[in-house]
Amino acid sequence: MANTITRGRLRRLAEFRPEHGRVLSVFFNLDPSEFATPAARATELTSVMHAAERAIADAGELAHAERAALAEDVERVRGVLQDSGVAAEGTHGVAVFACGPAGLLETVRLAQALESRAVVDSRPYVEPLVQVGAPERWGVLLANRREGRIFQGDGDVLEETDRIHDDVHRKHDQGGWSQANYQRSVEKEKLDHLERVAEVLFAIHKERPFDRLLVAAPEELAPELEGRLHAYLRERLAGRVALDVENSGLDEVRAATAQVIEERARRRERESLDRLVQGVGSGGRAAAGLADVLAALNEARVETLLVAQGYSAAGRVDRESGMLAPTDGPGSAALEAVPDVVGPAIDRALAQAADVLVIRRHDDLGPLGGIGAVLRF
Repeated sequence: MANTITRGRLRRLAEFRPEHGRVLSVFFNLDPSEFATPAARATELTSVMHAAERAIADAGELAHAERAALAEDVERVRGVLQDSGVAAEGTHGVAVFACGPAGLLETVRLAQALESRAVVDSRPYVEPLVQVGAPERWGVLLANRREGRIFQGDGDVLEETDRIHDDVHRKHDQGGWSQANYQRSVEKEKLDHLERVAEVLFAIHKERPFDRLLVAAPEELAPELEGRLHAYLRERLAGRVALDVENSGLDEVRAATAQVIEERARRRERESLDRLVQGVGSGGRAAAGLADVLAALNEARVETLLVAQGYSAAGRVDRESGMLAPTDGPGSAALEAVPDVVGPAIDRALAQAADVLVIRRHDDLGPLGGIGAVLRF
């Protein structure tokens, strides 16, 4: 089971504003180390649904119709979370967003655990999904002269989805013209097999694209294989891994790719932080600290929003325009005070098609105030 978060889905949820009613956002922890049994999950479900009812009670002034709609949303969410399929293998967390008046009932399944909670607001509460991260989708291709195996998924939840077998004869050492003809035939069979593997992989990519691709193949075969990949796949190549093509099990494939995936995530953070630090130091296209970052978001100048893991800060929001301000910024007194302005900041960044990167592997954001932005201009 793969994560169902995508950047496009995050953006759509962040932009969602119902004309009538409020949005109930419920997060359900299914960490198997804590909730492996049906009884444990049932207890956690009861707890989170009580939290949803409390969130409605604490939501302040609501019209009678809004409270009635939210009560119905609680039952709709309960039905989703009681479904036996919600705890499918590989699902460690679930988010459900509901707003009956707007026809919203959306379920996001996660491969990562997250804290159970419920929030009532004028918008979907997507910050926990951003903290988990919208993972890159990976493809892993294992191929030799006669076998091709394709794995797909999000990092540690890769699954084998396709296997291609071709009867390719082996070379032999007999001499003469017969050997030469035979070897040419074997070579053609091999190349035909590689072409077929590449075609199957591209068909899969067209149906559900990979962000990155890894290849495992015998050293002498890898260049020929990669050369036959479609250009769209070659530009997504992220490297090679060493695996037994025919005999490697799923756990071995996941373990071999995990290091590459983690290194890519670490490098992406490092590159974004370096751009931020360089921009701040030179007075260029970067902003650091809450006030400057919120100002850049208000001006739609943010290319990448960087937030330290766990960072939060009080601030102010204009619900109509989406304008953001720190608690004591110019003109902030006219805006609504919120205990954490990071969530609205993330929403605004997503709505502007900016990347949002939660920094987990480096400490550079601490001296910069916990939040920064690489700017478009």
